[in-house]
Amino acid sequence: MKTRKLPIGIQTFAKIREDDCYYVDKTGFIRALITEGSQYFLSRPRRFGKSLLLDTIAEVFAGNEPLFRGLSIHPHWDWSVRFPVIRISFGGGVLRDRQELDERIGELLEDNARRLGVRVAAPTRPGQLARLIVEAETLTGQRAVVLIDEYDKPILDNLTRPEAAREMRDGLRNLYSVLKDNDAHLRFAFLTGVSKFSKVSIFSGLNNLNDITVDARYSALCGYTETDVDEVFAPELPGLDRAELRRWYNGYNWTGEAVYNPFDLLLLFQKREFRSFWFETGTPTFLVDLLTARGFFTPDLARLHSSEALLSAFDVEHIAPEALLWQTGYLTFHGSRRTGARIEHTLGYPNLEVQTALNDALLKGLMGDPMAAERAQSRLYDTLVAGDFAALRAHVQALFDAIPHQWHDNNPIARYEGFYASVFYSHIAALGLDLTPEDATAHGRIDLALRFEAQVWLFEFKVVELAPEGRALQQLKDRGYADKYRALGLPIHLIGIEFSRERRTLVGFEVETLAPA
Repeated sequence: MKTRKLPIGIQTFAKIREDDCYYVDKTGFIRALITEGSQYFLSRPRRFGKSLLLDTIAEVFAGNEPLFRGLSIHPHWDWSVRFPVIRISFGGGVLRDRQELDERIGELLEDNARRLGVRVAAPTRPGQLARLIVEAETLTGQRAVVLIDEYDKPILDNLTRPEAAREMRDGLRNLYSVLKDNDAHLRFAFLTGVSKFSKVSIFSGLNNLNDITVDARYSALCGYTETDVDEVFAPELPGLDRAELRRWYNGYNWTGEAVYNPFDLLLLFQKREFRSFWFETGTPTFLVDLLTARGFFTPDLARLHSSEALLSAFDVEHIAPEALLWQTGYLTFHGSRRTGARIEHTLGYPNLEVQTALNDALLKGLMGDPMAAERAQSRLYDTLVAGDFAALRAHVQALFDAIPHQWHDNNPIARYEGFYASVFYSHIAALGLDLTPEDATAHGRIDLALRFEAQVWLFEFKVVELAPEGRALQQLKDRGYADKYRALGLPIHLIGIEFSRERRTLVGFEVETLAPA
């Protein structure tokens, strides 16, 4: 029998505890952080529980002992000592220029000053924060705790306006530099956000921050583990397919234990149906525009390689697609290795939700006509189920004919094979089917391999001048790409697809089916 409430949208620790909501105990992590260090930075995607984490830390330092009874940290903390806690959050509203940012910082500092009972008169915002830290320590006799949530939101809200984003970055850099200068007056500091801006750009000089974003010990600091789901949410699991739950929502990993997105699971438990809850809360318009403008090869999303340095080189003037995809939660770590002095990470989708929803958004961006892309989805599924190759050819023809000519004219990538493979890959990936891009064999790489309806579908794409040349199907045959799949004992369809560079449409579509051995 269900006895607790689902804490949907609740970011206040006291409310969760007082209302007897489900709570996954993260206080063991919090105790380790406080014991091992004093100043930290953490990047996690949106809706991952960062605000709740900071609120919980605030309650620990405020000494609110009743809230922690029965939790891991309770017997290990001196609840008689109370620290002054300074809380800053840029989560609310959108700031459009430096003046609005300065005004917002002033409001936040004044709110903290009133709550703590001190004065913060100073000519600059950084100066006000410095006075607040010192005065709070003087008044209470305890060093201050500074918790900053959504530290990067004013910058991210203005990425499409680089000059405004730079103004925000400079203003925030000046503010955050106060933390290092006042280290002697700080008991603890923690900054969280979605992005991991390069230290040179926003944390210049703040080299005492311990970045735990990619730290195996804290991979599960935010999010729910498999054990959490089985033990804490056991009353919610009956009636739900556990394997589907895992396939849809698990898989986020920061080199340690994998976790589920809390927002997804809580809404699933309430609504009892599998949907893209997290993705629907924010359409990544800027991300889609960036990837399409740069001609990003979308099949790479399933298995991308990136250095640790590249993932950390995120700034207003330099936005690497790999870094943006990883930091915003659309890609996650699937593995890591050291190559000499360099750490290389393998990135991929965390789960089915992200794979399907992101590729749906990308398909609409690649085609330039969202409605045409939407109509094509269900038609493709029905065509594959029917195994009707004449209908599949007509579908592929219609798919690419629906792309507006002005989109072709403004996007030179539309003249290359990668564009056609990207559109077709995202088209199938948006359905959540068992699809492998650039599938490696002993003789080369298959453009796309699909396993569906107890059949194997192998696709090869070529761009030709005007007339079909038959090279796509011939390559599938000459290189023996089907050999890898013969042991499955399934029908194998070799499908060669050719597009005309000049006519910008499908000109060749050949199919050869190999019966099971």
